[in-house]
Amino acid sequence: MSQHGTLILIMAIAVLAPLLAYGTGRWLPVPIVVFEILLGVLIGPDVLGWTQRNEVIDVLADLGLTMLIFLAGYEIDFAAVRGATLRRSIIAWVLSLAVGLGIALVLTGAQLNPSFVIGTALTSTALGAVLPMLRDSGQLHGRFGTAVLAFGAVGEFGPVIAITLLLSGRDPGTSTVLLIAFAAVTAAAVFWALRPRPPWFSRLVATTLHSSGQFAIRFVMLVLAAMLGLSSAFGLDTLLGAFAAGVLIRLVLRGSSPDDSTEVLGRIEALGFGFLVPLFYVVTGIEFDLEALRADPRALLLLPAFLLLFLLVRGLPAFLLAPPDLHRRDRAALACYGSTCLPLVVAITTIGLDDRTVEPAVAAALVGAAMLSVLGFPLLARALRSPGEQTRTARPRFDEEAESW
Repeated sequence: MSQHGTLILIMAIAVLAPLLAYGTGRWLPVPIVVFEILLGVLIGPDVLGWTQRNEVIDVLADLGLTMLIFLAGYEIDFAAVRGATLRRSIIAWVLSLAVGLGIALVLTGAQLNPSFVIGTALTSTALGAVLPMLRDSGQLHGRFGTAVLAFGAVGEFGPVIAITLLLSGRDPGTSTVLLIAFAAVTAAAVFWALRPRPPWFSRLVATTLHSSGQFAIRFVMLVLAAMLGLSSAFGLDTLLGAFAAGVLIRLVLRGSSPDDSTEVLGRIEALGFGFLVPLFYVVTGIEFDLEALRADPRALLLLPAFLLLFLLVRGLPAFLLAPPDLHRRDRAALACYGSTCLPLVVAITTIGLDDRTVEPAVAAALVGAAMLSVLGFPLLARALRSPGEQTRTARPRFDEEAESW
C-alpha cells in the first residue's frame, strides 16, 4: 500500500478507536489506546499485511511520541507534587532502577549493555498514556491524582535520564557533564518563564487566539522545537527536551488569563490527541514484531515474565512508598498505573536494537509486555478503586512538608 493509503488507514483506525471505546464503555471501560494498538497489530505486516513502514509515517509517529511526552510534562503541577510525595516518588524510582538492573544482570548473564536496556525499560511509566485515562474517568484531580502525577512524572523523567547516562554510547562522565549543562540551560529558561509576562504578551495571546495569527500556538511550537534542538545539540535524547518544553510552557502560560491558557492547552491537546498521538500508537501496533514472538518460544515465555516484572519492579516500590494517607486499594491502584508503560519501552528497545545490544525476540517480548500493561493495568487500577473511591478524597490530607516517614 502507498504511504498515502497507509496514512488514510491509520487515521481511519484513529476514528474507529473512540467509537469502539464508547461502544464497549457501558460494560467494559477499555482505554482508547488499547484499540489503537490492537487494530494497528491487526493491519500490520504480521497479520493482514495491509500496511508497511515508510519514512513519512515513521516521522509522524516520532512526532506523536514527542507530543505525548510534551503533554505529560505540561500536566505536571510541581506546586502540587512537591514535598514528601515527590521525595517518595524519587526514592521509589531509584529503588526500581536498582532492582531492575539487578534482575536484568541475572537474566542476561551479567552482560552490561543488554542489562542496561532491560533494566531501564522495567522502570518506566507511561504518564502520557495514563493521564488521558485519569482525565476521562475523573480521577486526575484530588489526592490520588496528585500521587499518580508525582510517581508518573518521575517514572517518565527518570528513565530518560538513565537513557542518557547508560545507553548513549558515551563515557558516563561525559554524559553527566552534558546532562548538567542541559539542566543549567533549562534552569535558566525556567527562571525566565517564572518572571511576569509583559502586558503585550497576554494581549497578543488573547487577540490572536481566534484569528489566523495564533501567536500562542506558534510560540508553544517554537519552545518545543527549541528544547528538542537543545537536547539534540547536547547529544541527549530528544524526549528529555520534549518533557522540559512541556514544563516550560505551563510556566509561561501561567501569566495569561485562565480562560486563554485553558483554550491554548485545548488546541495543543487537539493536535496531539486528535492526530499525532493516536498515530504513534497505531504505528506502534503496526511495527510490533509479532513474527519474532512466534518464531522464538523463549520470547513467548519472556513476555508474561516481563509483564510481571513491570508490576514487581515498578509497581511494588510505588505501593510501598505511596503517601501513607492513601487507602490500601488506592495504593494498589497507584502501583498499577505506575507499572503502565509503553512509549519509553519502545524508545529504549529501539536504541537497543539499533546498537545490537538486545535481540529482536527480547525486544519484541518487552514491547509486547508493555502493550499488555497498557491493556490491562489501567483496567485493574479502575477495578481496585470503586466509583465512590474515585470521587472521594482519601483520608484527611497530611501537610506534605510535615508528613511522617
